[in-house]
Amino acid sequence: MTDPGTTAAPEPGPRRGRPPRAGLSRERILDAAASVIEREGPDALTLRRLGADLGSNHTAVLRHFTGKDDILLGLTERLIAEAIDGFEAGGSWRDTLAALARRMRRVCLAHPRIAVLVTSRVSRRGAEFSGADTVIGALRQAGFDDRDAARYYRALVDTALAMGAFEAAFAALDPEAREGDRMAWRREYLVASPARYPHLAAAAPYLAEADEDDHFETTLALLLDAVELRARRAQTAGSDPTRD
Repeated sequence: MTDPGTTAAPEPGPRRGRPPRAGLSRERILDAAASVIEREGPDALTLRRLGADLGSNHTAVLRHFTGKDDILLGLTERLIAEAIDGFEAGGSWRDTLAALARRMRRVCLAHPRIAVLVTSRVSRRGAEFSGADTVIGALRQAGFDDRDAARYYRALVDTALAMGAFEAAFAALDPEAREGDRMAWRREYLVASPARYPHLAAAAPYLAEADEDDHFETTLALLLDAVELRARRAQTAGSDPTRD
């Protein structure tokens, strides 16, 4: 109750603008950033846009991230974390590397616009470290010393991510453009002049058979075959008593 002779404090009036939202967190900000990129593309992602979507001033985002680039690194880490979630090494180093590459491809195709934007980045966070540890461990299991394991880790991971980004860029195309590119293998390539392009004309009927899945698996097999060959050479050289 109010004491006699005093005036009660006025009831607070309704707030204007957006209704208040739950407190910001890194995860909520990353959710919002991912949603903007997946719906509208990377150019739409700005701090002001994030603040508006989250019902906050954009400066509130800076309490959790140092800037837009830090948000992109967070999305990079998310992509990797999704790829390795629940992953267990296979029975052989080759099985392990192949399974990881396939997982990364699936994640890139599930989030193509994000993948195109972040697969070239180095997240420098826990999920990336965990993935690196698994890949390097598989290469050491193959018989490489630490220096070669480091070199081949960089080469394999960058190539796998490049493949994922390439497919993601294709998946992010306008559907009409995407279908036009697919059909080119069955139209323009089939009518290429045998007189001018004899080798292409001979192989043209089979080009359409090499779809995205076949392309990925063939490239992956070529990479792993090369790693296996080098591993055998390293083991042979290491057992050669005449080697310096």
